[in-house]
Amino acid sequence: MKIQTPPGMRDFYPDDMRLQNWLFTHWRQVSLTHGFEEYEAPIFEFLDLYRLKSGDEIVSEVFSFEDRGGRNFAIRPEMTPSLARMVAARANALPRPIKWFSLPRMCRAERPQRGRLREFFQWNADVLGPEDALADAEVIAVVVAFLRAVGLGPDDVAVRVNHRRVAAAALQTLGVPADGVVAAFGLIDKIERMPADKFAAAWNDLPFASACGVDAVRGFLGEATLERCLDLAAQSGEDGAAQAEQFTQLWRQLEAFGVAGMCTFDLRIVRGLAYYTGSVFEAHPKQGGLRALCGGGRYDDLTGLLDGPRVPGVGFGMGDVPVLEFLRELDRLPSPERTLDAFVIDADADLFARALELVGHLRAAGLRVDFSYKRTGVGKQFKQATQRGARHAIVLGDELKDRNEVVIKDLVSGTQRTIDWDAFCADPKLD
Repeated sequence: MKIQTPPGMRDFYPDDMRLQNWLFTHWRQVSLTHGFEEYEAPIFEFLDLYRLKSGDEIVSEVFSFEDRGGRNFAIRPEMTPSLARMVAARANALPRPIKWFSLPRMCRAERPQRGRLREFFQWNADVLGPEDALADAEVIAVVVAFLRAVGLGPDDVAVRVNHRRVAAAALQTLGVPADGVVAAFGLIDKIERMPADKFAAAWNDLPFASACGVDAVRGFLGEATLERCLDLAAQSGEDGAAQAEQFTQLWRQLEAFGVAGMCTFDLRIVRGLAYYTGSVFEAHPKQGGLRALCGGGRYDDLTGLLDGPRVPGVGFGMGDVPVLEFLRELDRLPSPERTLDAFVIDADADLFARALELVGHLRAAGLRVDFSYKRTGVGKQFKQATQRGARHAIVLGDELKDRNEVVIKDLVSGTQRTIDWDAFCADPKLD
């Protein structure tokens, strides 16, 4: 019976893993450069953890199961709930600010499509503790730093930034009531993915549609400038003025970090999840039709849902699938790296024991070294070395036995040199 890879899942052959590790290296390096520390959490959590954050509708979107004790669990579809649980458990003991990142494997029970799979890796970076816009700006700066590190610039990607409370104040001037803002956000979040007629029909079903027509909201979303929205928020009351000032500070700090050139204000970015409380952002490709490469924002009330103290937070998630797909479209994926420092070749089966001794010396020195399992001719062993991507070949030959020497050949340049065995084992330098 032939069994295939489950739908929406992936097999990672060595070439695939080299690419994944290249991506993980960039994610990890950018995080560490910005002062973040790595953490991890269980691959599954109590289902109620996700219910607390997203409501009962989350049940249809996750892979869930009941264990032998009758407890309901779900394979993690995202990392923020686990982060909130961990922080809430030790909130009073953790030094502030809390700057953590993770690279977890996650699953969602959704229909596989271009740029979205059921199983994926996601880079998460969060800052918890500070309430001011500096944390928001740094999190966005982390995203931009990664985009630049993999060769993406303002012609390729735009980080589209908004602020939910500023946006709410602006919508209320159009006739959206305060208690209707969340429903409005839920639809606006889909406006670029829904056909125009379906969006209009859904908007007209909202109870306040007669006060704020679909044409008015579409026109406003397309034309409203940052300055206009800040003015509307500032005029809406004391809280709106404070939020407008915080959003203004965010843009100033993005300038200070040197990343504002990759960012743009966009009132349509609202992030449909209700737990976002302030700034929100998404990184969108400017070509190719892919959905957002990442999304995030400020969430100040999440730890309180877990009976912990209030710990304000801001963060983002970036999936591996859309990022690699976009880089593939642009032909900017790296070439496979050579995986071995050296391949040891024995010219005679009698030299094999000594070849293994040399392999042991080199591996103990931290070099990536391999050899042929079969005793074959030198030509075939050289072919193996090339296939394995070895940078050097180290040859033990008949003519060198009596002289106690080895030949080191650079398989890229073709140059070679002869070196004393004892000297090489004592200080195994290949270049």
